[in-house]
Amino acid sequence: MAILIAIIGNKGGTGKTTLSHLLCHGLGLLGRRSACVLTDTTRQPLDPRGRRYVIADARSLDTLKRIIDKLRPLDDWIGVIDGGGNRPDVDRRLYALSDLVLLPFRESHEDIRTVTADLEQFPRAYAVPSQWPVNVWQREAADRAVAQLMAPYLGRILRPVPAVSATKLLLQKHLPAQLPTPLNNTARAFARQLLEVLDLGRELPSSFDEAEGEEIYEGIPEEEMPLRLRR
Repeated sequence: MAILIAIIGNKGGTGKTTLSHLLCHGLGLLGRRSACVLTDTTRQPLDPRGRRYVIADARSLDTLKRIIDKLRPLDDWIGVIDGGGNRPDVDRRLYALSDLVLLPFRESHEDIRTVTADLEQFPRAYAVPSQWPVNVWQREAADRAVAQLMAPYLGRILRPVPAVSATKLLLQKHLPAQLPTPLNNTARAFARQLLEVLDLGRELPSSFDEAEGEEIYEGIPEEEMPLRLRR
């Protein structure tokens, strides 16, 4: 059975889409098969060519259900569902169907207040410090704010994902042929952390084939498939 990870949260701009692609890229580098499932209606699907993961367009609820139904029975797959901001009803739906739920937040007090409310609403979810400062002084200030304002939830906060400017490359329509080492290292570290949470720490040999994953789209109307799979 596939494992489903939802990256959700009420506030926009916290890095849900970036983390979704970063996680899938990292899983691919570790030899794991994954699908990045787009649900944010304000975004357009990215070109899957050259990526180590499948991109599934599930911007309508009907298509999301069909994608999940096709993904669930696949062994050794991980589906990463990219949520959107300010969609509480959709967040509740994604929370209910996922095995692991992540709530990204940045170092602002506004983000911390919002993610604290989300942690209350979603008791199985983990908070993820996203785009976390790498400057020593800024990092200390951000960590101190979390310790003070999120003390009751420290056991549900994952290790921070550092701010790496190259992560924006994963959100380009067409993926560059070469990706910087800091980006790959950050993606691997994030993926390993999530595999630890899921108790799936064993790495697999990297053998991703772009043609794999087509079974996810079986029975889905052709106009809702990626261009590369249309006849």
